[in-house]
Amino acid sequence: MNLRDQARDRGCMVRLPGICNHNSATTVLAHIRLSGVSGMGIKADDLLGAWACSACHDAIDRRFRTDLDRDYVRLAHLEGMVRTIAQLRKEGLV
Repeated sequence: MNLRDQARDRGCMVRLPGICNHNSATTVLAHIRLSGVSGMGIKADDLLGAWACSACHDAIDRRFRTDLDRDYVRLAHLEGMVRTIAQLRKEGLV
């Protein structure tokens, strides 16, 4: 099963205040960036990602400036990853 496909039409699990567009049509799997897990040209395993709307994904990847602290965004991403894994588990997909 492709976990990236499971993100389609799902609610955003990152939910950055003032940024999240709550548009499930834009939700994708936003992979965690972590030394030793991912790097130049290497994406983390699909289990290590969060369902994120396009706006939250852009904030995670720093494609636009935000007033939110980088560590806050990183924590929200990690919490979103946990919510995503919990939902996949609840549905018996992992």
